[in-house]
Amino acid sequence: MTHKITRGWSVTKPWPVTLRDDTLGGSIVLRPLRRRDANAWMRLRAHNADWLERWEGTSPRPGSGGGPPTFAEYVRVLSAQARAGSSLPFAVELDGELVGQLTVSSITYGSLCGASIGYWVSEHVAGRGVIPTSVAMATDYCFAVLGLHRIEINIRPENGPSLRVVEKLGLRDEGVRERFLHIQGAWRDHRTFAITSEEVPDGLLARWQATRRETI
Repeated sequence: MTHKITRGWSVTKPWPVTLRDDTLGGSIVLRPLRRRDANAWMRLRAHNADWLERWEGTSPRPGSGGGPPTFAEYVRVLSAQARAGSSLPFAVELDGELVGQLTVSSITYGSLCGASIGYWVSEHVAGRGVIPTSVAMATDYCFAVLGLHRIEINIRPENGPSLRVVEKLGLRDEGVRERFLHIQGAWRDHRTFAITSEEVPDGLLARWQATRRETI
């Protein structure tokens, strides 16, 4: 198995970047979302509507801000946030196929030095280690390159597949945040899971790989 940063980066310019891990289950790549992903992205979202929509954030003010953005507008906003250093919006590929998305958001420095990770993946590859590997790669990049100290993931208590991701990775359960995010027309509770750089001195990916080898 290898963990490669396949595009140049520096501390002063951490984006764009592509992260790759070659596993027994296939090659997993995190790379910038692009406008030419439009057809594949929209097809993937349509096929997974029932699988994903119940966990998607919504606005508490319906109708505010006009209609939904086009895909090109969506990518443009994400790219601007990435260049500004506030987020890392990755497309997730498995063996060259777009299968999901992972975003490192709310990147904050100062006394916190932390960020949040959110993700979704197509149902047809769920349970194959794609998202745990992706979260581990993104977390290691945040710790080693961005110099962050803490990563958190917030999950609805009913979201079994997502809870299994943080369980596999061994993230710490920090409890419930009541009415944390607006989803499907109501304010929903979330459980917060977190990890700090001291907990994985050799990297989260290395720990995850070791865990997988023990179960083979």
